[in-house]
Amino acid sequence: MRTTDARRPPAEPELRHHALIYDSDEAFLAATTGFCLDGLAGGDRVLVVTGEANIGLLTGSLGPAAADVEFVTTRKWYGTPGRTLAAYARYVDTHREHHPRVRVVGEPLWEGRSPAEEAEWTRYESVINAAFAGSPAWIICPYDERVLPERVVADARRTHPGLLSGSIERTSDAYTDPAAFMHAADHLPLPSPPAGAVTEIRFDADLRRMRRQVGARAVALGLPEEQIGRLLLAVHEVAANAVQHGGGHGRIRLWADRDGVGCDVIAPGRIHTPLVGYLPPDSGAAHGHGLWVVRQLCDLLEIRSGPRGTQVRLRLTRT
Repeated sequence: MRTTDARRPPAEPELRHHALIYDSDEAFLAATTGFCLDGLAGGDRVLVVTGEANIGLLTGSLGPAAADVEFVTTRKWYGTPGRTLAAYARYVDTHREHHPRVRVVGEPLWEGRSPAEEAEWTRYESVINAAFAGSPAWIICPYDERVLPERVVADARRTHPGLLSGSIERTSDAYTDPAAFMHAADHLPLPSPPAGAVTEIRFDADLRRMRRQVGARAVALGLPEEQIGRLLLAVHEVAANAVQHGGGHGRIRLWADRDGVGCDVIAPGRIHTPLVGYLPPDSGAAHGHGLWVVRQLCDLLEIRSGPRGTQVRLRLTRT
């Protein structure tokens, strides 16, 4: 397999997305130090999002040049997949006019994620390839083999077109196109809500009645006022889309667990748009904003759509 010098910029700015799979502090620094220094030398904007320990390591390795790098801890940046994707989009748009390229070292947070969250963050890593296609961004995503489950590391090879070792990059033989990667998981059913703890609400074109019912139940389930507002906006967007495109009716399932509130919106009709709700809509478009907005409102959004209809699952925490 041919290798190339990862520090050499391409002839024209375009997205480059690499997984850095490392097993030592030295391996982390071997790839990230030169990446940052070469970027600064070329006038690139450099952002590093990683854990506090790695920030300390890289700051020491960069020396005085560290003052020109923006550092953010992983926990501050990687909150929810939708909001993180939007944050990166804003960052690239903000700096692309004044820098030839935006370089990012972005280490996702995997510790403490539920299986559903882990799956959605893996999908997020795949979506980056479509969301930033053609953008002047070079993103390196570190994966620490010392602490991460093998399944997470294996998926990194599927969601990143390139792999990085030191300053050498190579293509990933396991890389899967985002649309195909998403499609492979779409047939997997979502786990059932807790038995005996689900409230079901039917809805049709009278969405005001639906909002009153959902709001009253969310209060009874102990969701904070701010989160109730987010839930109502999100449910309205999904239900309105179902009314318009999914037969004019549907049902909502609402429940609580120790972490927060879950809500399914289930309706006839099938979503055919690939990567729906992940890609930022055109600001001038009259339609197509709904599920993008819902991803910003919710802590987790999962979609299953097929011949039997569409199920959209929303999650909001109590905090």
